[in-house]
Amino acid sequence: MTDTTGDDRRFPPALAELGRTPVDYADGEGIDFEPYEEFCSAEETTEWLRQWTGNPELDGDAFRVFGQDGTGGAAALWRVRTGRPLTEQPVVFLGSEGETGVVAGNLSDFLWVLAEGVGPLESVLYDDHSPRPDGALPTLAARHATTPRRPARTIISEARAEFPAFDEHIEALCR
Repeated sequence: MTDTTGDDRRFPPALAELGRTPVDYADGEGIDFEPYEEFCSAEETTEWLRQWTGNPELDGDAFRVFGQDGTGGAAALWRVRTGRPLTEQPVVFLGSEGETGVVAGNLSDFLWVLAEGVGPLESVLYDDHSPRPDGALPTLAARHATTPRRPARTIISEARAEFPAFDEHIEALCR
């Protein structure tokens, strides 16, 4: 994969603020998501991807992991749009039990998904993406988003339509 920009390991300001913002799990009724304060290192990402896929030949260069759910499933920016900055890359989820899915078409849309109380795990596992605004997340999204606010179900549906072969792509990496 070619470099998306010359600076693709710098944490975008929106993710930096997200990493400092409490995400309310609300006894299982909120968002099951723990944002990191920086991307996992290239070495950590490669090790994780090799373990997740069972494929020792892979490197993790296509992903920038920035958070996880309670079971260890990873939320990442998928570097698939050559020449575009990280903030314009799709957000994907790879769950601890093999769940996969595209969550949002870009970081801005991902912030709107979170603002509605839907996390990466919930976007992949459940079809009900009803709004449940969560604490500080709507304010964070309003401050950093560059795309218009739309319902989480619309954002998730648009992202899945734009990247319909993501699940098959990941499955092909597995051994």
